[in-house]
Amino acid sequence: MNEKRRRDLLYFVRGRINRGVARVMNARHPVPGPAAPLEAVLREADSLLARCALLEGRTNPERETAVARWLEARGVPYATHAFTSFEGTGRNFSVDVGAGDRVLVLIAHHDAVPGSPGANDNAAAVAILLTLLERLGDRVPRGLRVRLLFTAGEEVGYLGARAYVKDVPLAGIAGVISLELCGIGDTLALWDASAPTPFLDRVTGALDGLGLRRDATYHVVGRVPVFGSDHRAFAAAGLPAYGLSIVPARHADALRRLVLSPVRSTLMTLVRRPPPFDTYHTRGDAGSTLEARALEAVLGALEAIVAAAA
Repeated sequence: MNEKRRRDLLYFVRGRINRGVARVMNARHPVPGPAAPLEAVLREADSLLARCALLEGRTNPERETAVARWLEARGVPYATHAFTSFEGTGRNFSVDVGAGDRVLVLIAHHDAVPGSPGANDNAAAVAILLTLLERLGDRVPRGLRVRLLFTAGEEVGYLGARAYVKDVPLAGIAGVISLELCGIGDTLALWDASAPTPFLDRVTGALDGLGLRRDATYHVVGRVPVFGSDHRAFAAAGLPAYGLSIVPARHADALRRLVLSPVRSTLMTLVRRPPPFDTYHTRGDAGSTLEARALEAVLGALEAIVAAAA
């Protein structure tokens, strides 16, 4: 078995385990209420927090359709990348803003684990990118193109991102950031950032330019052994690619112990985990737990990163 096939098989097994664990955990909790009517969200969601209802509480096929409906309702041209493999099927959507040769890829997956409303994981990130799309306009620096990529199948081993990397030319991509858990907290975390790169310097420079302080109001973390996201598909192709989250500073020590220890992560799945992981992959991941200030902080960070990425 070649290395790529072996890696895909490991992703497949890991994804099925994650979904199985989520089903078991969520069976013990009350079923969430119905999703907000999609047509009302398309018409009326005029804030970041309200836009999280676009996906919250919907099935994965419904979440996928909702992203496309949002873009179509606003007349936004987008590309669809459909994929099929033994692991599953889905549709990725991408929107390019700007016309430069250097490409900055920003990712938010639109799927959720079974039984979870999927507000922080990952409706919040999708809402942030949709709002960023509106704000970018002609503000993308010359020479840069920003690609907003909405992926399917992240919860089954980054399936959509892996299919995208396999099928779509990657020439010109200067860096990749995937958004995960972007709706609760006050401290930014850039993770899977193990080795120095010019792109990492631009990202941290952008955060510094916002007045944030490294190791205080934002953190740069190396390889996270258990948790991951779509950027890893791009990193495997040799591109500088990182995850971006926001977390509560008051839980920093507990979070560090959780995400950097595979054994502890497994054991703490069965007991109380620190926020925002206390609702992660559970029926408690509802819009009522999201914080408008956290969403705005991530959006502001992305705007600064875009400005610095050219």
